[in-house]
Amino acid sequence: MSEISTSPDALTTIPIFSDLHILTVLSQTRNYTQAAQRLNISKTTVSLRIAALERAAGVALVHRSTRSVTLTSAGQMLVDEISTPFRNITQSFSSIKDFASVPRGLVRLTAPVALGRQFVMPTLTRFLAAYPEIQIELDLNDQLSNLANDGFDLAIRHTTSPPDNYVAWPLCTTRSVLVASRDYLARRGTPQHPTDLAKHDCLPYLRGKALQHEWVLEKVAFEGDEANVLVPVRGPLKTNNSEAIRAAALAGLGIALLPDFSVINSEPERQPLAQVLPDWRVRGFFGEQIYALRPWAPQVPRAVQCLVNHLKEEFQAGFLFPVA
Repeated sequence: MSEISTSPDALTTIPIFSDLHILTVLSQTRNYTQAAQRLNISKTTVSLRIAALERAAGVALVHRSTRSVTLTSAGQMLVDEISTPFRNITQSFSSIKDFASVPRGLVRLTAPVALGRQFVMPTLTRFLAAYPEIQIELDLNDQLSNLANDGFDLAIRHTTSPPDNYVAWPLCTTRSVLVASRDYLARRGTPQHPTDLAKHDCLPYLRGKALQHEWVLEKVAFEGDEANVLVPVRGPLKTNNSEAIRAAALAGLGIALLPDFSVINSEPERQPLAQVLPDWRVRGFFGEQIYALRPWAPQVPRAVQCLVNHLKEEFQAGFLFPVA
């Protein structure tokens, strides 16, 4: 029987499975630095292994530029063929790890900034005490992520309609509220109808050009002909962070639009915010449910499932905010 040649020329014709995996990660991140961080190796190693893979293939697999990486047609065809097998391997290995008597492993979690700081982080301290073999990487970011491409195992998001291709575990309901300090209301008066808001300083959540200039309010319990009211709003501050809006409201700058979880007063020496127009709600800014989200897969790693179960228990009561 003839021996397999181990000369350098022969070795470059044999693709190394780890190099193929690096290519699949690079196809998701489109960036050598991010791929290296995901794989916990150096950027130089990623570049060298992709170059070796290209030599073995005899064809260019990536287009390189100073800002990003894109796949050639050959590279995309290869990734399309190998992505599913690698995903199956990862899931199979996770399943084997789950035979361990103690849940363990790394869970990469992303959550909105305000919700993460105020509620998710405190629950994680209790979770990690209960599961010392599990580690968590928490990314606080208000930008929606593609979990598979960005390497996250789980996301916490407030939304009304989770993506169809995700597994969505409902954690609790949430709602949008209008609030103001009692000092502001004493100076400017308390609105009795949505149209009164046009005469007030308002503090909108910054999301989309059209939404910045008007609010659409609907009756919480609709009765009669007045279903929706569109109100032009103006004010001294717009921002995309609910904690900043709450601080502005506490300082008496105006009437704030906030998700209920951000209304909770973290400054007990101050008077709580008063709810404005409690029979109305603003549409189109925040979701009505908080979910734990994960791309669909045949099996959920045990560490992830333990975290989901913990979050469901912690969030089940929802948010009871102290409004006056």
